[in-house]
Amino acid sequence: MRRKAGLILLALAVFFAALSPLLRWYAFPRLAKIPTNQYQDMVLEAKDATLLDYGTMRARKVPKVTIVQTLKGNVEASEKIEKTAGKDVVVWDGLSYVVGPDGKMVSRIPERYIFDAHTQEPVHATGEMVDGDPVRRQGIEFKWPFLTEKRDYEYFDAQTRTSAPIHYKGTQDFRGVEVYYFEQTIPWTKVKFPRTMPVKGITPESVAKTGTTRWYTTVRKFWVEPHTGAPVYGEEIHKEELRGGTLLGDRDKVTAFAGHVKMREDYIDYTVDLVKSNRTLVLLMTSYLPWGFLTLGVLLLSLSLYLEARGRRPGDPSPAQDTEPEPVTA
Repeated sequence: MRRKAGLILLALAVFFAALSPLLRWYAFPRLAKIPTNQYQDMVLEAKDATLLDYGTMRARKVPKVTIVQTLKGNVEASEKIEKTAGKDVVVWDGLSYVVGPDGKMVSRIPERYIFDAHTQEPVHATGEMVDGDPVRRQGIEFKWPFLTEKRDYEYFDAQTRTSAPIHYKGTQDFRGVEVYYFEQTIPWTKVKFPRTMPVKGITPESVAKTGTTRWYTTVRKFWVEPHTGAPVYGEEIHKEELRGGTLLGDRDKVTAFAGHVKMREDYIDYTVDLVKSNRTLVLLMTSYLPWGFLTLGVLLLSLSLYLEARGRRPGDPSPAQDTEPEPVTA
């Protein structure tokens, strides 16, 4: 009976020891993915900002500029692209909507971001765009991959329609969460005017005829929880200028927008709580369960060997010794 129990424990030990790496290296990469129907929004603010008054074409100080960013999963588009891509695909329809202190629109820029649900690598397909312009993204945008590494990544900038390195700057603590801090600087670059302008009757084409151009620079900062790859906080030191042309009169340039853009406090609390709960799920599959199964396997193996050793203690009578020899007759 003791020998049979030892064999059962040995089988269980092998099972749990084999399940440990299988869960971490096989199951997790296949199970961890972004849902196709995810919806999220975020409100950012730039207080004491500089904003262009298109009526007078003069820059003025304003108490606050609000940026509302939304990302909505397009399930129908995802399923359509998956048929040809041969992988799990997520399609995010995004919108960056900027509002001035008077509640009027400053700019409105839609995006469609298509990426691999598991790795967050971009998937190039029809419909990938920024403000109606077809683009071909390289690198990441909005979210880092699961199990983010301490290294630089390529990050897509929607204003310039190009990708540039975003640099790992170190590990920090953000409201009780260990995060990786990343920073990207986009130098002054000539960019397109938004298709939707804040003043009726003014179009990018009409502005282009005046010879006036739009320039942009930013310092982009993200604090990323490494297990989920989700930013818990973000900031931008953002500047835009209009340069040259008859629209500015005798001036060489005028500030269109300048401000330190930060997440609103209530959205920070919500994001941190959400990331903490998702972090627990990722750790369950990458650390807690694999190490738990491995430890359980070692314990079961030890118990199996212990039972086997007890079954073979020296001094126990063998079956041959317990049996009386049969007498031999002629």
